Order: sequence, then C-alpha cells, then structure tokens
Amino acid sequence: MSAVGSTAPGGHGLMVRGYLPVINTLAKGLDVRLGCRVTRIDRRYNGVKVTVEDGTTFVSDAAIVTVPLGVLKSKAIKFEPRLPDWKEAAIDNLGVGIENKIVLHFDKVFWPNVEFLGVVAETSYRCSYFLNLHKATGHPVLVYMPAGQLAKDIEKMSDEAAANFAFMQLKKILPDASAPINYLVSHWGTDDNSLGSYSYDTVGNAHDLYERLRIPVDNLFFAGEATSMSYPGSVHGAFSTGLMAAEDCRMRVLERYGEVDLFQPVMGEESPVSVPLLISRM
Repeated sequence: MSAVGSTAPGGHGLMVRGYLPVINTLAKGLDVRLGCRVTRIDRRYNGVKVTVEDGTTFVSDAAIVTVPLGVLKSKAIKFEPRLPDWKEAAIDNLGVGIENKIVLHFDKVFWPNVEFLGVVAETSYRCSYFLNLHKATGHPVLVYMPAGQLAKDIEKMSDEAAANFAFMQLKKILPDASAPINYLVSHWGTDDNSLGSYSYDTVGNAHDLYERLRIPVDNLFFAGEATSMSYPGSVHGAFSTGLMAAEDCRMRVLERYGEVDLFQPVMGEESPVSVPLLISRM
C-alpha cells in the first residue's frame, strides 16, 4: 500500500518514522487482539459472530471488515450466509497488484540527492525505480520498488537473491556502487495477511466496483483502500473509508438500541491525543 497516492492534493509525502505513531494513537484505549486471524463471519438478524483460527469466537452487534482485497479474493474467510452476488462480483472483478520493497542499507551515500533513481529497460518487465530514503531521513538507504510480474517473480527468490538482483539493477545505473551492508525484503503477494499490495481497476469493469465493495451487507460494514472510490490504493483512502464505516456502524447500533451515549465508555472522556508526525516532502 502506498503512503500517499498521486490522487491526493500536494506532492508525495513520506512518513519518516513510519506509521507506528499513527497506529498507536488510533489504538489508544481500544481492545486490540493480535494473532487472531479470522476464518469465519456469521451474520444474523441480531448480531455477528466472528471465529478465529484457534476456534475462539467473538459476538457483537455489528462488524467492520477491513481485510485486504487479496484476502477477500482468497476466500480465506467464510461468510455465512454467503455474501450477495453483487458483493462477490465486486471482490472478483477488482484487481490486486503487487509492488514490493527491497531495502538496501549502505555504509555511505554514493548516489545523487534526488527522490528517485529510475531503471529504464527495453521492456516494461524490467522497468522499476529506487526510492532515496537518505533525502528524507539522512540514512544511507535506497529502496528498490519492483511491481507487477517482476515483483511476483522476485518473490520466488530467497531474500539474499532478491537483494542481489536489486543491487545488480543499481549497478546498471551507478557502476561504481558499493555493496549493501544489510537488506530487508517484503513479500506482499505471498503474505497470508495481505496477498497483494493494493487494488486496481480491471479492463472492461466499472470504477464503481470500489463503491459496491464498500456498501454494507446487513450489519457487516466494509472499509479499506479497495473500497475507496476517490483514493484507491492509498493509506488516506483506507483511513477515510474506515471513518465512514465506523460512523455507519455506530448509527446502525444506535438505531437498534436508541442510546446516544452507547460508545462513550469506549471512546473515553479524555482530551484528543495527538502525536507529532514528521512528514517529508522529499
């Protein structure tokens, strides 16, 4: 998932400290359960039952589904009763793309002070680019960003082989490049918790598939970048649809119980928590 998509106003931005400060702030006061991979969601007229891998169940009035589109496509989660045909069609007909990151850490900077170093090749298969993190963070780090079929093929390699491949691409641009002292490789296409990087429009299908994926089904609400008509494939798309789904869910529960203060114990009465975010415009 990209940090900032080109559809948002302004230039590209980079979260210098990563998204952890954002996540910690949003999660403050919430009961977050980790290591609970959902396998089944049963929706009933009076509630939702969610089952996780070890058989534990959670019962609630409603649920918000924000798993990546790749996970929905894999049918790793069984919906009972099954989702309506129009919802399944939206899941099936939206595409899931892959763009991986191969992070190369060097002992010194030997490249120009630019945002990107492009790799131009005879075919689109070999075209890619390096993101220069030194410009934003001060660390001697380049991130190789292969996408599409190239990313899929690189995922079949070992991490060491993938890092070597990225370094060879860099050597084509900068023949005197020194070898990296460390590396880190992502595997978004084969990670069971993502199975892809972000959604994309497929040829011959309407753009409103994103909206169809967002529309609730009874007391199930949907959010995530693949449900954003305006900003698909982006963090701000995921965030904005999450806010919409939370409000829709809140109104659904309030409609049932008629209690305006129902969520007050969850939200708390503390003043809003803020965290300093360092965003680089590169």
